[in-house]
Amino acid sequence: MNKLKWLYPGMRIKRWIFLSVLGATLFGAGLVLVSNAKATTLLKIIYFTKFNPAGPGTPQGPGIFLLVVGLMLIVVGFRNTISSIIKVLAPEKQDDVAEFIYQKHHLKRGPKVVVMGGGTGLSVLLRGLKKYTSNITAIVTVADDGGSSGKLRGEFGILPPGDIRNCLVALADKETLMEELFQHRFSNGHGLVGHSMGNLLIAAMTQIAGDFEAAIREMSKVLAIRGQVLPATLKHCCLCAEFEDGSIIEGESEIPRTGKHINRVFLKPGDCEPVPEALEAIAGADIIILGPGSLYTSIIPNLLIKGVADAISRASAATVYVCNIMTQPGETEAYKASDHIRAIHQHAGSGLIDYAVVNVEDIPITLVRKYREDGAEPVRVDVKEIERMNVHPVKRNLVFESDVVRHDPEKLAESIMELIGELKLGHDKFFIPNLFAGKPKHREM
Repeated sequence: MNKLKWLYPGMRIKRWIFLSVLGATLFGAGLVLVSNAKATTLLKIIYFTKFNPAGPGTPQGPGIFLLVVGLMLIVVGFRNTISSIIKVLAPEKQDDVAEFIYQKHHLKRGPKVVVMGGGTGLSVLLRGLKKYTSNITAIVTVADDGGSSGKLRGEFGILPPGDIRNCLVALADKETLMEELFQHRFSNGHGLVGHSMGNLLIAAMTQIAGDFEAAIREMSKVLAIRGQVLPATLKHCCLCAEFEDGSIIEGESEIPRTGKHINRVFLKPGDCEPVPEALEAIAGADIIILGPGSLYTSIIPNLLIKGVADAISRASAATVYVCNIMTQPGETEAYKASDHIRAIHQHAGSGLIDYAVVNVEDIPITLVRKYREDGAEPVRVDVKEIERMNVHPVKRNLVFESDVVRHDPEKLAESIMELIGELKLGHDKFFIPNLFAGKPKHREM
């Protein structure tokens, strides 16, 4: 019955379907005439009696004419049928139907990319990657307990929506107005100050859909995202840190405020199970990317979820760490690039990372001075030490030109796609070509 709805009045499709059918009929008739089929066919009989009474002949002229006219009608009918559908489903794309269809199919054929992390760093990478593939899975930390996310977590008992909201918006295939709506943060209003509209919408959808995971799926449909966004776990957990002096503090937002050097971080409880879809995505990935983002509060928490680090180790895909451009006060003061990698290996197992994407572009001195006032400085890229850790450095210019220091989405995504191409997807993870040092890498598990 649903198929018959295509013929309902007002659909603006019937006329174009009829035109395509008419074109196909004329095209078929032209083929019969041009191919000089047996005279017993109806078209031959009509031709000989009406147009050529003198006797049998080869009706090439009318046949070619019918072929051309039929083909034109098919093209016009088909194009306008698609245009009528797209005008309703994606009105902003109706002026370039061919490009819209090509883009959708092209993105579906893109590599399967799994990205893990949180904060604004992860969303920066996703903005660039979505131009190359729609096979993206963003696995997002849910240990945030500060700001709007922390308040909603405490009041409604939901998982913190902030980082997930950023990823949804980053992958959205919508106009900027929708992005502005989701990212709008209230500056006044009793009970609304500090909350972002997207966080409130996710909280509302959680109550409507019945659970947090379903809410994310529904919001993904609203934003028509390219890929999927998954929480690292559906279990409420608290991120804790143990410092060099032996003291322990609980709460993701509290960790950077201590000013102490972090020895390790851990989750409480420690038996948080991952979302099954996350493990499936890791197993089927072409490449797995960690970061960019806060080392101890955005990236490592995902690796502490039960079974996630093991799943990455078993996966056939290469694992890439995107190192931060600047150190982070309260987490990575004076850290070199190798120190970031070492911290990940200490928490998730040595040999987890195959490649490290590092920035080698100079940062404007004015920005360097500004960040130093806050206790941050450019991360020093110690290539030799990284290579001694059996990790291959991928050196790129990645700085986004603005009044803050962060990765350029397009430069970073382009670097990742270049690496994917050079890795020759499908090769065994235990033998990964060292494209940057000239020697193959044999990985030991």
